[in-house]
Amino acid sequence: MTTLTDMEATQLTNAVQFLYQDAHLKINLADRFAVLDSRRLTLTRKEYQLLAVLVENAGQLVPREVLLMRVWGYGDGIRTRTLDVHIRRLRKQLGSYSQQYIETIFGIGYRFQPPARYGVFSLDSLDAA
Repeated sequence: MTTLTDMEATQLTNAVQFLYQDAHLKINLADRFAVLDSRRLTLTRKEYQLLAVLVENAGQLVPREVLLMRVWGYGDGIRTRTLDVHIRRLRKQLGSYSQQYIETIFGIGYRFQPPARYGVFSLDSLDAA
């Protein structure tokens, strides 16, 4: 019988309760979908995971090493352009909003920048409203 590790269980619980929405972008981690201006984005699994990690840390710099570990499972010291290629593909999906949402901190990492008046919500808090 396969069981979840504590870390996997925590990640699953967090994903089930997580929703981001602003005037243009909606991301529902429970149902694993993203919508931009009423158009569902067609993301690969890795693109979606990358977007999810960035959105979960909205407004905070996420170092390259953290993204490589959380999305691909790569350890320290791995030199790869995989992250940059996936960021480029993700930006293409976000179209004209790409520079607004994904900020590059050269040589360090990336930051998801939501519009100031919007933010990250728990599904539980939306149900209570």
